[in-house]
Amino acid sequence: MPVRRVDDHQRTPVGAGRDTEVQVLIGPEEGPNFALRRFIIQPGGGMPLHTNLVEHEQYVLRGRASVVIGSETHTVQARDVVYIPAGVPHSYDAEGDEPFEFLCVVPNSEDRIDLVDPASC
Repeated sequence: MPVRRVDDHQRTPVGAGRDTEVQVLIGPEEGPNFALRRFIIQPGGGMPLHTNLVEHEQYVLRGRASVVIGSETHTVQARDVVYIPAGVPHSYDAEGDEPFEFLCVVPNSEDRIDLVDPASC
């Protein structure tokens, strides 16, 4: 799998998300160290506050979103780079009238998503 088109990868709904899909572009079977994923969040969609066991490195392709990372809220848009440390609560809310899309690189190691009650933060 040295080269494939992005449209050759299946889009899968993200269970905890609202109007959010993910494509695994490079998974553990292709890359021994990192996975590359593409997230597509439709206008008004998002992901609730949650944590992961692994860090996230992200590059925003298009759209705009409000992203909570820990106790800070950021407005991010195309060409922004986002870093989310492992274990830090984070969420996404797409803004505007176009989808919010980003690439996300994570280590190929055990991960778990835990939803966080916003009242507990």
